[in-house]
Amino acid sequence: MTALDLDFVRHQFPGLSSDWAFMDNAGGSQVLRRVADRMHEHLLNAAVQTGASYAPSQETTRRVSAAREAFARFMNCDPGEIILGPSTTILLRFLSEAMTGRLQPGDEIILTNVDHEANIGPWLKHAARGIVVKWWRCDPQTFELDLEELKRLMTPKTKLVCVTHASNILGTINPIADIADIVHEGKAELCVDAVAYAPHRAIDVKALGADYYVFSVYKVFGPHFAVMAGSRDKLLELDNIYHYFFDKSRVPHKLEPGNASYEAAYGSIGSVDYVEELGKRAGAGAGRPAIEAGFDAIAEQEEVLTRRLMDFLTSRNSVRIIGRRSTDIADRVSTVSFTVGAESSKRIVQAVDEAKVGIRYGDFYARRIVEEHGLGATEGVVRVSMVHYNTEAEVDRLIAALEPNL
Repeated sequence: MTALDLDFVRHQFPGLSSDWAFMDNAGGSQVLRRVADRMHEHLLNAAVQTGASYAPSQETTRRVSAAREAFARFMNCDPGEIILGPSTTILLRFLSEAMTGRLQPGDEIILTNVDHEANIGPWLKHAARGIVVKWWRCDPQTFELDLEELKRLMTPKTKLVCVTHASNILGTINPIADIADIVHEGKAELCVDAVAYAPHRAIDVKALGADYYVFSVYKVFGPHFAVMAGSRDKLLELDNIYHYFFDKSRVPHKLEPGNASYEAAYGSIGSVDYVEELGKRAGAGAGRPAIEAGFDAIAEQEEVLTRRLMDFLTSRNSVRIIGRRSTDIADRVSTVSFTVGAESSKRIVQAVDEAKVGIRYGDFYARRIVEEHGLGATEGVVRVSMVHYNTEAEVDRLIAALEPNL
């Protein structure tokens, strides 16, 4: 048994009253009622700009500050190190632009071929200025990234390494703290895309050692919104990408051109509160301990679901798991991808649609790993991405739909 009360959990998500079983959560999770209620209340009762002296404006300012405080608690950092924005893709483009003054011709950036394009495309643009891009490629059989290969790629000219915390196709959890040690020993910085990790495990940016760490809140039960944590000393060195009269010391605002969505920022607090409540219900105190306990319960529930699905898939000779077969909490999140011989992944997913189980096929914007490893021939992979509100009964429903098609 897990520490989660699934009746309580599922009651928090109005969308789960649908006839559909949602297992495409890596594309975007269902939204908490409390998040929608916060956004509704803000839009109807507090829709004014921040920064003025009159009371309603001060209240909006307080609400945006409260969002920074909530995500600082969520990620274990300082509120002044939290950057808010519309999506991880946009925040990484902002970061790339803000790093322009610090990257000179001949400097090196290391990218992986397992990342979502959000953490590749913005950095490739610097090649036109003479920045050297080097590729840290996964093993073609295991899809694993080798830390010894990263060490070989590092040189005194390496300024930045970009990597995903968990692959949105493989589900593999990468050892970010170990990677950070290698990167920092080489006097470089580390940028981590945590979109596929953040809904599944507690985040501690201090322990991880990442210089920049980004994820999207709409994958973590909230609105279309994103958060980046950056160590303050690094943020201060970045270029201002807002109006010319913002100097480099204006962190975080110099990295939020156009300002963040106030209603989304305020609504997103509900996602943090929810995980904290799960931890309290599991017996933890308030604040950071409750967030960690909440994610412990989440991880335990997801491991049960992943094991149930993986046991079925690995029993079928026609199925190739793309990534690790392990279901251990330390090894992977509950995102499982596979192919079925030379069968079209599209055909398999469309067959499952008829059972009202929402999964997906394709490359999920991690196109390089699909192209480089011949997975395009099957129209990409079949991806099942579960979160803690999914149930064993839903997994069984998925298995029943998959079985005649494998």
